[in-house]
This record gives sequence, C-alpha cells and structure tokens, in this order.
Amino acid sequence: MGKHIGKVSIREKFKLFNDYWNPRVIGELNKQQVRIVKIKGEFDFHKHDREDEFFLVIKGMLRIEFEGKIEELNEGEFIIVPKGIIHRPVADEEVHMLMFEPETIVNTGDIMNDLTILNPERI
Repeated sequence: MGKHIGKVSIREKFKLFNDYWNPRVIGELNKQQVRIVKIKGEFDFHKHDREDEFFLVIKGMLRIEFEGKIEELNEGEFIIVPKGIIHRPVADEEVHMLMFEPETIVNTGDIMNDLTILNPERI
C-alpha cells in the first residue's frame, strides 16, 4: 500500500465495492489494518485465539451474537470482541462496518470456509 499522507474518505471507499463479507484494507499503521466491509445476513460463529477485534458501525444496525448474549450496535457505535470469545456478526439489512485489526488476522478466525479471506484487497 505504501506510505500515504492525506485524508481518506470512508464514504468514497464504500462506493468502490458492492459485495458482502469481503473486507478491504483502507489503511495501515503499526502492523494493524483499517478495514471496511459491507455485510448482510449471518456470518459463522468463530473466535480468534490471538487477536481482539474492533467493529465500528458506519451505516445500519449490527448484531453481534455471543454464547448467551446479543449486542446490538447502531451507527456510530463500536464493540471490541476480546480474543478467544466465540461470536457471530449478523445484519438483517446491509451494514457498513469499519474494523481495526492486526494485519495477520483471518476474518473467519478459527474456521476456514468459503467466506475466508486470507489477503484482503487494498483500496
């Protein structure tokens, strides 16, 4: 991605793609990535053994389902899912989300399936 100095429009970045569950990298710092994704429907339950996850809802309403608990996030709200916690994002309608994660994280955590993205596209 190279060194970039200048502002980034998250709104404009979301206009560059229309698919779901396919995160894009829009920035990097200190071996962390700023990723955006559009989601709709249910993801699989999974966990990350070594990484915490940060989810910020830009547009829509997101549910994060945990064992025995559900958190609902509206626009402008975020949640940090600690490593080792089983969870599942769910979006009844299209959600635009920003994530801040280590560059080594795999979106599906401890499972591999057709939603697994090993090398997210940089936009």
